[in-house]
Parts: sequence; C-alpha cells; structure tokens
Amino acid sequence: MSSNSHDNDEKGESTISVLQNITSGSSSPNTTTIDTNNNSNNESQGVWTSFLDSFKPVIPGETLTSMHVDDDKSLTNLQRINLNSANSNLKRKLKTRHLQMISIGSSIGSGLLVGSGGALSTGGPAGVMIGWIVMASCVYATMQGLGELAVTFPISGGFNVYASRFLEPAIGFAIGWNYFMQFFVLLPLELVACSITIKYWNHDINSIVFVIIFWVCIVFITLLGVKGYGESEFIFSMVKIVAILGFIILGVVLICGGGPNHTFVGGKFWRTPGPFAFGFKGVATTFVTAAFSYGGTEMIGLTAAETENPRKTLPKAIKQVFWRIALFYIISLTLVCTLVGYNDDRLIGASSVDATASPFVIAIVNGGIRGLPSVMNAVILISVLSVGNASVYATSRSLNSLAEQGMAPKWTGYVDRAGRPLFAILLTDAFGLFALIVASNKQVEAFDWLLALSGLSSVFTWLAINLSHIRFRRAMHVQGRSLNELSYVSQAGVWGSYYGALINILVLIAQFWIAVFPIGEAPSAYNFFLSYLGFPVLITSWLFYKIWKKDWTPFIRAKDIDVDAGRANIDLDLLQQEIAEEKAQLAEKSFIVRWYRFWC
Repeated sequence: MSSNSHDNDEKGESTISVLQNITSGSSSPNTTTIDTNNNSNNESQGVWTSFLDSFKPVIPGETLTSMHVDDDKSLTNLQRINLNSANSNLKRKLKTRHLQMISIGSSIGSGLLVGSGGALSTGGPAGVMIGWIVMASCVYATMQGLGELAVTFPISGGFNVYASRFLEPAIGFAIGWNYFMQFFVLLPLELVACSITIKYWNHDINSIVFVIIFWVCIVFITLLGVKGYGESEFIFSMVKIVAILGFIILGVVLICGGGPNHTFVGGKFWRTPGPFAFGFKGVATTFVTAAFSYGGTEMIGLTAAETENPRKTLPKAIKQVFWRIALFYIISLTLVCTLVGYNDDRLIGASSVDATASPFVIAIVNGGIRGLPSVMNAVILISVLSVGNASVYATSRSLNSLAEQGMAPKWTGYVDRAGRPLFAILLTDAFGLFALIVASNKQVEAFDWLLALSGLSSVFTWLAINLSHIRFRRAMHVQGRSLNELSYVSQAGVWGSYYGALINILVLIAQFWIAVFPIGEAPSAYNFFLSYLGFPVLITSWLFYKIWKKDWTPFIRAKDIDVDAGRANIDLDLLQQEIAEEKAQLAEKSFIVRWYRFWC
C-alpha cells in the first residue's frame, strides 16, 4: 500500500473519531440492533400502533444526530455542514430496481409529453432536435460527474451539499433553496395539469373536485415513506416506458402510411412548413424547454442517502440516463417532429398544463386512430401524477438537507422513526392546495410568476454539479489523492464536467437573449422577468447568505476541501481489493457482457 493510501486511512480514521467525540459515544449509523428491536416491538403492538409510533422522533442512539454537532462552538459552519449531512437519519430502503426505474422514468412527464409542443411551434422540427440532442449530451456528462460524487459521498442533500463543501456554502444555500422552490411550486402546477387533463374527456367536470382527489392520492403516497415513493415510481415509470415504446412503434407505422388513413407521411413536414420556425432565435428557445423536460434526472443524487448499497446500485442507475435520453427522448421526438408540423394551430399557445396541446396526442389524432388519444391522455395523467409525487420527494429531501446544514429552520429537518422528513413533506403537501386557484381567473398569471421564480433552476443545479465535480477532482489532485480510491469514476471524466458547464452557461446566455428580445413581441420588463427572474433570485439568495453568516470567502481552496467526511468506503485497501476482483471477473466475460456492463 502506498504512503498516500496510509494518509487516506489516517484521514478517514480522524473523521470517524471526530464524529464519535461529537456524538459522545453514540452508535454507528450502520448499526441494525435498534431496527431489529423495533420490528419485534411493532409486531407485538399491532400495525396501527406501529404506524403511529413511526411518526415519533428517532430513538436516541439509533443514529448519529446533529444535536451535538450544532452545539459544538469549536466547529466552523462548513464543518457542521459536512458532519450533519454525512450522518442523516434518513433510511436506506431504496433497492436497485427502484433506482433503475426512477432513473428511467423520473423526468418523463409534462415537459416531454406536453411542453415539447410549445418548443416545436417556436423552434420547428430541426430546432427541437438540436435543442434536445445538445442538452442530452450536457445531461449525460453532468450525470456522470454526479454519479462519481454520489457514489463516493452518499449523503443527505446530494448536489446542494456538494456545492457547499466543494465550492462554498453560499452557493450551496442558493442552489438548495432554488431547487426547493422549483419542485415546491411544481406540485400545485401538476395538480392543475391533472384536472385539466381530465377535461379532455368531460369539460363539465369541476376542476376543484379532481384537484382534491389527486392531492389526497399524492399525500397518501408521500406519507408511506421512501419505500412507498420507490414502489409508486416503479409502477408509474413502467406505465410511461411501455407507453413511449408503444408510441415509437406506432409512429413508425404512421410515417410509413400504415394507419387507418393510409397516408404516407414521410418527411413532408420537414419540407413544408420546413425545419425551422424562427431561425436561430427559435432554436435558442428550445434549450430551456429541453432542460425543463430533462429536469429530474439529477434526482438520483438525492436518493443516495436512502439507497441500500450506493456503490453497486447508483452506477447502474446513473448509466441508465444514457438509454433514456437515446431511446425515450430522441427517438420519440424525431417521430413527433415528423408527424406534426410546427404550424399546427393546436400547438399555438401550448403550455405545460394543457394536455390537448401535446404533440404526441396530435400525432395520433392526425393518424386517424380512434381511442388511442384517450390512452395517451391517460398516460399523460399518470405522468403528471408521477411528477407531482416526485416533486414532494425532491422538496422534502432538499428542505431536510438545508435544515441539516443550518440553512433552514431546524424544525423543517425533523425526521421520524420511519426515516421520513415529516414536517418538510407536510409543508410541501399543504402548499399543493394552492392548486385550488384553478377556480380563479388569475390562475395563469399566478403560476407564470411562480414558475418564473425557478424557471432556470435545472440549469443552475446542473452547473453547480459540474463545478462541484471539477473542484472535487482539483482537491484530489492538490491533496495527492488517487482516483483509485473511488469506487466509481465518471465515464466522461473531468472534461465532461467542463463541457457540461460550458453548455449550461451558453443556455443561460441564450435565454437572456430571448428574455430581452422575445419572439413576436416587443421587449418589455414584464417578459424579461417572466423568463429570467430565476437569475436575480439566485444572486439574491447567495448575497443573503453572505450577509447572514458574514462569510465573504469567494471559494474554498482545493487544499482545504474535505474529501473524507461522508465517504462510503473508508477502508481503501478493502475497496481496491473488491474493485480488482470485480474487474477480474468481468474480464472473463464475453465482449457483449463487458460492453453492456460498461454502458449499463
């Protein structure tokens, strides 16, 4: 073993000793003794009593808590962030199949199925393909960097904590709250989308009735805990995947003239009205829509703290992003752009809550197939419910992480015995009732401004992940650490994160241009802030933290970055031995198996 490895062992041991001293001898978070006792007690008490008890505070000594960390005045803010996030009370109950389905289906929602219609009307078919392919490459590179960080540091909060510890806490504060706001406002928006989707079958139904019904369904699922979320997303994702695969097969048939109309479509919509709707500016408008549709891919980073075996399950889930992008997005959108012209009147004014403007539905209607549009709308309804469910998961885990870092009220970080960030979940569910504004004639304006607060959140989050990965690699280099310590290394490498950062910056520039000079409208402050309000909100959040904590450090120097707290594997000798054995076993497999394992 090299001297660097011995140094690493010493650093790992010192981190553990700090934790043990702070918690005054509390047991390791990996202990299972308490859980076993709880299970036997639960059986004797009955299901209902066990359910009620699950909402109580975590039993002292069951896991490391933040109480002693917060009271220790000798620790800096950054040290508290690192220690608290590394020792969360969240439960590791997500299995491999949960993560794989979450990675495949978490972002197949209204952004792809409905929002792509608006992008098609402004960018044209070529603009849509350029926007989604460019953002796909960006997301792939970003997710690889996130995978490396999440497998190495499977901690509560994921990417907002990475921004705090590898960049500086004020950036983590701004990114964390911006991400929270993105999904916080998404729940009522998706509930409204559900009620509007129902109107596809009956316009006389009162929207409020279905807002309440869908809200109750989501509240029920979210209170089941992380395992309930995993199981529900597994089912939702299966439905979405089957539907997209079915549409791909149907699309090929319709293009070749195999539909009831027997009309050969070919590439006529690419010729007339043409590939581009509004030239380069139209193409620029597709990037943010594409980013919105890919939003949710980074949610795998939030699941790291609740995954049974992060080293083995997270890499598989991360790699699945490539297949989702290649198959479900690019192929399906290619077919949609071939079957629907960008000048179709039904696309005009398309929004993310209007399922009737879905280009997927329009393509099926144009093909003359009866019944299938209703099926596609049912899929959209399920997808919207899935996104609403995922939004509660994202906001509750983000808020819990912010509380652990001392960036949100401490009570919002309450985690019960079932591992639920209970108050964060209830707060998010309660705000979902804002969807009752659907009864008001001001609902469009209200939601427009709510979305404007975090409209660029996905881009900011991905940029923070890129920069965090770059700084982590820089810290490893400066501190003389080897990549052999990592159980998963980004396939795109550090240059992939540089590429992802560049694309995200270019998207922000393009969106600024569109915000100042919108298509078909005169420049106005109203349109600018509606499109770009997220940026001043992010800057204001960053500045607020700087003033609040009186910490004006521009960034954390590479030599001072903590690359040990929260590490999944401290015993580097054992880790490297396991990796070597796995590589030796894989080398004996056929080329097809090795190729599959590399990508999946």
